[in-house]
Amino acid sequence: MKKLGFGLMRLPLLEKDDPKSVDLPRVCEMADAFLANGFTYFDTAYMYHGGLSEEIVKKALVQRHSRESFSVTSKLPTMFLNKQEDQSRIFAEQLARTGAGYFDVYLLHNLGTENYEKAERFGSFSFLADLKRRGIVKKTGFSFHDTASVLDKILSAHPEVDYVQLQINYLDWEDAGIQSRLCYETAVRHGKEIIVMEPVKGGGLTRLPQAVTELFAAVQPAWSPASWALRFAAGLPNVAMVLSGMSDLAQVQDNMATIQDLRPLNEQELSVLREAVRVLTAGTSIPCTACRYCTDGCPKKIAIPEYFSLYNNEQLGRKGGYNLQKQYYETYTQHHGKASDCIGCKKCEAACPQHLPIRAYLKEIARRYES
Repeated sequence: MKKLGFGLMRLPLLEKDDPKSVDLPRVCEMADAFLANGFTYFDTAYMYHGGLSEEIVKKALVQRHSRESFSVTSKLPTMFLNKQEDQSRIFAEQLARTGAGYFDVYLLHNLGTENYEKAERFGSFSFLADLKRRGIVKKTGFSFHDTASVLDKILSAHPEVDYVQLQINYLDWEDAGIQSRLCYETAVRHGKEIIVMEPVKGGGLTRLPQAVTELFAAVQPAWSPASWALRFAAGLPNVAMVLSGMSDLAQVQDNMATIQDLRPLNEQELSVLREAVRVLTAGTSIPCTACRYCTDGCPKKIAIPEYFSLYNNEQLGRKGGYNLQKQYYETYTQHHGKASDCIGCKKCEAACPQHLPIRAYLKEIARRYES
């Protein structure tokens, strides 16, 4: 199986502020090109695109291609479990939504300290093992957002899983909060195959300052910024799959070309990435991957990832005399809560896989764009 996976998380939209307005014809075009080039792995989840992503699997894949021609991964949303019985109910709903008949890989979604305790309380690992015995799930595992010590605890208690899905990219590799390298090394030590998520950090590593693009171009002028990021992740030993949340056909084609021509980065190229990290982290930014977990429970409907993106773009120097980011912010606040509307309920911070101090960031954004 080729190492590039199609993440059905950031699909093209007909209305940019409506995650349910997925442009199905464009998705079909992208999926067809993906399959035609020998790539077969598709990744979805219960809440992606407001719950529509799993239905896209049925419409773009199951109803248009033979089931044996592609693989489907979905996830049991541990954050939505309130009782043990929720597991079988949600799994049945996911099978119906996708029409897939079975899942090639089925993961516990977003394990960390809190969700792992819930998974243990509800016997979620045993639930996955039973699905595997029954043949309606081929491989099992979990996606993970926490420290390497917590990952070691989980893998020590549950060596039966096949995969661990980790956030790995060159910017987060040595990050003290995300601990990409330490988590990677922990999974390798436990002999687990790794699925990489966020290799381009929610698209953030495709929108780079000129200083970084010049660094890249001096060594590999034909490589796109996304290509550098994918090559870093896919070249790591024990990495079985690298997911990319692709939003248009050009991204699909660029990513496929990268993986078709895959080779490990040499020392000069790795040195360039280390210098790129130094440049990128020299300025102030918010390390948000735009996963949108924070928005589901926000009582004020604050567009948290969008506001963070505007702020980061400004910090990276994409502004002239006129503050275009402020104009975008004012447009968003016509349909969403302002950053200053935050009531400090902490629901967003509890849901954030990156463990970001969202309330503090919102105060800074309110100061920057509402003054």
